[in-house]
Amino acid sequence: MAEHNVTVEATLQALLKEKKYATLRDILSTMNPSDIAAIFDGLEESRLPLLFRLLPKGLAADTFVEMEPEAQELLIRGFSDQELKEVIDELYVDDAVDIVEEMPANVVQRILTQADPDMRKQINEILRYPEDSAGSIMTTEYVSLRPTMTVEDAICRIRRTGIDKETIYTCYVTKGHTLIGLVTVKTLLLSEEEALIQDIMETHVISVPTDADQEQVAQMFSKYNFLALPVVDQENRMVGIVTFDDAMDVMEDEATEDIEKMAAIIPSDKVYLKSTIWEIWKNRIPWLLLLMVSATFTGMIISSFETALAAQVALVGFIPMLMDTAGNSGSQSSVTIIRGLSLNELEFKDLPKIVWKEIRVAVLCGLSLACACFLKILLVDKLLLRNGNITVQIDLIVCLTLAVTVLFAKIVGATLPLCAKKIGFDPTVMASPFITTIVDALSLLVYFAIASIILGL
Repeated sequence: MAEHNVTVEATLQALLKEKKYATLRDILSTMNPSDIAAIFDGLEESRLPLLFRLLPKGLAADTFVEMEPEAQELLIRGFSDQELKEVIDELYVDDAVDIVEEMPANVVQRILTQADPDMRKQINEILRYPEDSAGSIMTTEYVSLRPTMTVEDAICRIRRTGIDKETIYTCYVTKGHTLIGLVTVKTLLLSEEEALIQDIMETHVISVPTDADQEQVAQMFSKYNFLALPVVDQENRMVGIVTFDDAMDVMEDEATEDIEKMAAIIPSDKVYLKSTIWEIWKNRIPWLLLLMVSATFTGMIISSFETALAAQVALVGFIPMLMDTAGNSGSQSSVTIIRGLSLNELEFKDLPKIVWKEIRVAVLCGLSLACACFLKILLVDKLLLRNGNITVQIDLIVCLTLAVTVLFAKIVGATLPLCAKKIGFDPTVMASPFITTIVDALSLLVYFAIASIILGL
């Protein structure tokens, strides 16, 4: 797909240079808005407004929604008031809200000025809802039907108003703005024209309040396979819907944020290639500093056992392997638990079951690793590399440490995300880097404790 976009972009650049605008317009008219936006984001700023003006009005609005905020802002600044009004008029309300949230104040003022009064009112209403809530991502453009309508009346209403709605497949039945049911277009088409909506509608409707967390809303789409989800206020009055495409955007944003937190990076809304080195530095350095300081404990542990290490130099060579294995073991457990928490498959009350399961897994993993390590040290380190400092006692210390640290690491990796969620922290913060630092210190303490017991240090 990337190679295809490069080829198309080169073709568009050549046609633009030769001023073959009619051909350019014909090519762009056949393309998907997302593909056009991807190409536009890579164009020179001076060429972007000209190419955008070649798009048909409807396609231009759809493309504008898919573009990066920087490109959107550039175009808005270059638009005349009439051009801006034409684009805004073609947008769905939730898309207009997304754009407004990304723009600086002076650009927002222009957008709201050019929006018609009804859209401006809807935009302002949605902007009042808490950030990352169902109300902030919903659209107010849905089909509403009355329970006393006939199927024929309902279909006529859909034909008359559906052009301005974001989705018409699912229609919501309201009585005095109170949500009482829903009916699909499929049901309408398969029902008798004289049938009343109240007789064919579904009355068991799943809805969400305006202050529901957007991540939970997105999970409901995955759970129930919805195309749209109604949003209601405290009195069950319908105020909007969240559509599938918005839920997909939320899932992508939340997954990206979780991955960045698990990698010890402060989440950023900017695309990597659009981010400056200072922005990337600012997002990465706080966690690196924290982890560096926390790793001081590891150094303190090693320093406190300098005498033991001097007496048995062979112990030093196995420290990296033990720390890495422990860190990896803890990360495996933490990632599994974090995923379960994200999908609402696990809760804090499951902690005893989780710990018991992780203990059994750790025993199996620890014994397997210890056996493999015992053979590796004897065959590779002692026989092949002829390391005279390696003794059966050293081999035993390393293998016992490996088994015990894997056990501790998996328990820590499983419990910390659950505890973090319980006290209100994001469990993804307790992922790889943080857990690795804790487990590193534990593995060293176990290592030197076992060495002290066996060697009498």
